[in-house]
Amino acid sequence: MRRMRFDRMLLAAALAFGVAVHAQDYPGRSIKIIVPNPPGGGNDLAARIVAERFREKWGQPVVVDNRAGASGRIGAEAAAAAAPDGYTLLVTAPASLVINKSLYAKLAYDPDAFVPVSVIVAGPGVLVVHPGLAASNVQQLMAYAKANPDKLTYASQGNGTIAHLAGALFQSMTGSRIVHVPYKGSAPAIADLLGGQVSMMFSELSPALPHIRAGKLRALAAGGEKRNP
Repeated sequence: MRRMRFDRMLLAAALAFGVAVHAQDYPGRSIKIIVPNPPGGGNDLAARIVAERFREKWGQPVVVDNRAGASGRIGAEAAAAAAPDGYTLLVTAPASLVINKSLYAKLAYDPDAFVPVSVIVAGPGVLVVHPGLAASNVQQLMAYAKANPDKLTYASQGNGTIAHLAGALFQSMTGSRIVHVPYKGSAPAIADLLGGQVSMMFSELSPALPHIRAGKLRALAAGGEKRNP
């Protein structure tokens, strides 16, 4: 869990500043921030905070455009197809670009063509379970999972996402079998976890934290070198 982090980077569209963009003229019109996830997830929350600050600083409209699905590929494709003028940005986990490049033989965009602008969020992942699950720590979860193969389910933001691969790694390291249930983002995944439709999830901390504090989810472990405050 120490290495399970969900870093986010603000990325411009492919070769976004390849054309002449003069500092004194930019931005001269509205800006679109594409989020390859549905509303309510970590990427979406980060994008909306940044969009509000951009509006205040630039005095221009900044629109957050959610393009969820296909492990972030739909949003990335939309950003890559936009004009390379700096007016379309993409908020995504850098790892998702790397993962998609490794998992899919053919993509409709070049992950290496995106120009990074800034890291905007760096936070730990957290392993959360439904309170009805008889596991109060990771050791109990491991024991239950090994004794009950294929009875536990874990949610993720979609096939090939960090949460999906974290669950696969957990099974590999513990010798357990847990059924993967992919969603189109962390918000719908957490909603079903709250309702008990799935057993557990390797989640970003930000969307899970309010439910942990309210006792609606139980946190068993968090990533990071130090205990998270």
